[in-house]
Amino acid sequence: MTIAARPRVLIVDDEPINVKVLVDLLRPNYNLVVARDGFQALERLAASPLPDLALVDVMMPDMTGLELCRRMRSDARLAEVPVIFVSALNQARDETEGFDSGAIDYIAKPISPSIVLARVRTHIALRSATRVLSERNQTLEEVVDLRTRELARTQDLTIQALASLVEARDNDTGGHVLRSQRYVWLLGEELKDDPRFAARLTPRAIELMGKAATLHDIGKVGIPDSILQKPGKLTAAEYEIMKTHTVIGRRALTIVSGENSKTSEFLRYAIEITGGHHEKWDGTGYPDALAGEAIPLSARLMALADVYDALTCERVYKRAMTHEEAKAIIAAARGRHFDPSVVDAFLRREREFDAIAISLKEIDPELRYGAVTRKLPRETTA
Repeated sequence: MTIAARPRVLIVDDEPINVKVLVDLLRPNYNLVVARDGFQALERLAASPLPDLALVDVMMPDMTGLELCRRMRSDARLAEVPVIFVSALNQARDETEGFDSGAIDYIAKPISPSIVLARVRTHIALRSATRVLSERNQTLEEVVDLRTRELARTQDLTIQALASLVEARDNDTGGHVLRSQRYVWLLGEELKDDPRFAARLTPRAIELMGKAATLHDIGKVGIPDSILQKPGKLTAAEYEIMKTHTVIGRRALTIVSGENSKTSEFLRYAIEITGGHHEKWDGTGYPDALAGEAIPLSARLMALADVYDALTCERVYKRAMTHEEAKAIIAAARGRHFDPSVVDAFLRREREFDAIAISLKEIDPELRYGAVTRKLPRETTA
């Protein structure tokens, strides 16, 4: 073993004779650093590479070994350096106090050379093994993090592909998917501090609801082109067929999710939103005529986001309403179409809704889904 590769040991003792004994004993196998008291030891520790082990006398002037050990344990950089006390204080209470301060072992003076060498060798081996294990754990965490990010990216790409499929068939959707996603994020952010919703609107839940909102109209892929792309209002019969997009989308996602729907938050929100975004607070919506709290919270957020975007966007059969007109309609539907709390959240953040509508009114189709994983953009805040 080269000198540079040898383990490093710090010796702290105010008695030169004690230092000489330890130095003579350990020098053949270890690189040594010596300090005459606790203050000098801290200086050595700050200025040099960390030792693999510290041998510390207990009774020293100004700063005892116990205090030095406590200071090391309170410093994140020094906390992992193992400390062995070498002291003439060898009563049980002395050893107990030493261990309580953070030492890992206790050697009584006068020392036995064979015991010192054995203890030093054992603790340095343990220190080395701990480092190896820590490095392996760090590597494993990095691998797991990489795989997790790869899976998340794959999920996002899949969401983008499915949403693109819907927009390719429905000429009216335009940037509807991305705007609706931003509106859902905004409503979730506004309601997250309300005690009634805090447990359900964690940062992760809000993010996943926004992702799931991207798929809210996926069931439209099952609607005939003659209805989906009709350049005018639908007949009553056609409207009944159009309404089935909620059931088609929910069924498709449920089949795809299989057993995973029990453990995947994203799939659960996607199923809730796809099937429930046309339900109404008063129970007059579809497909299940759910009312009030029976409607999933994610679907209640999506319901308002969907309607606001539909009102403020132009269609071949209607003009785009102004923000003020859309706001008035939504406010009037409080407690009927929409959850009153969600409407109140909308009214508190209505300027940001308007800003999102304006900024994303015209959007390059190739950039349309670039922010699927982003949080609500702060630049839209009024």
